[in-house]
Amino acid sequence: MAALAVTLPQAPVHADDFKVAIVLPGVITDNSFNQAGYEGVERAARELGIEFAYSEKTAQPDQPEALADYARRGYNLVIGHGGEFQDAVDRIAGRFPDTQFLAVNGTKAGGNIAIMSFDFPALGYVMGYVSGKVSETGKAGYVGAQKLKFYVELGEGFAKGFTDARPDGAVFTAWTNDWDDVAKGKEAALNLIGQGADVIFASMDNAVVGSLQGVKEKGKMAIGIYYDAIADWPDTVIQSAVFDMRSAMADIITTAKNGKLEGKAYIYGLDSSKATRIGTYGPAVPQEVQQEVDEVIKKIIAGQLTTH
Repeated sequence: MAALAVTLPQAPVHADDFKVAIVLPGVITDNSFNQAGYEGVERAARELGIEFAYSEKTAQPDQPEALADYARRGYNLVIGHGGEFQDAVDRIAGRFPDTQFLAVNGTKAGGNIAIMSFDFPALGYVMGYVSGKVSETGKAGYVGAQKLKFYVELGEGFAKGFTDARPDGAVFTAWTNDWDDVAKGKEAALNLIGQGADVIFASMDNAVVGSLQGVKEKGKMAIGIYYDAIADWPDTVIQSAVFDMRSAMADIITTAKNGKLEGKAYIYGLDSSKATRIGTYGPAVPQEVQQEVDEVIKKIIAGQLTTH
């Protein structure tokens, strides 16, 4: 487990200053979930002039000790970055009642444990709707890593959006049980393409790169995740589910530093200050479809549409 503490130069650090630490399951250069979490903490620390630390590539058996270590060292907010951290946070939070814990994509809040997540079904639905409108085969594929609650719901939203847009359509799902293995991500995408899917939505960490590589090689279409992926995959990505971890994390850390973080769920939806939003359309998406999607988003925000 690699660990590194960083002190920002904008303000002097004293023993009683607010400090935040984040424990990540993957690397901070994955251009996906882990990098977004790290950059969110780094951004908040820089803006607030506080100290932060991080641990990357932390395997699940090591997660409780990594979180506890930061709590023992006096970090005020300790973040487990991923739904797989929920059990670890639950195990140790009671031992450190003066420390606030945050489980990103967690499922259970209370006491000194907060959870932060996004409206995964809603944005999954929008991505599915776009895909259903442009698919030529009427088939799409969803690739996930672990069957954690929010990623299951993301896939369910994607499937419902796709079939609402294409009633005769079908969505195939593959689970790799690995967040970072690029080869597995590619293999899963190719298998779904082999079943006829011409739009692939991969929701892993570093393994997303493998799925996108497979899609590109086969000349099919893909949905990006976490950031506006068309910037890196202009001929492949038709739209992106942008879960703006950087903005959401900055908001949460600011709330914690101000002493207002509660033991509850903080869910960022399509109406939450752009933290959950769509990206840029690729040329394969006609203008009339873009206009339809605008109306779909308005209905979701107004509570007029069921997304999963």
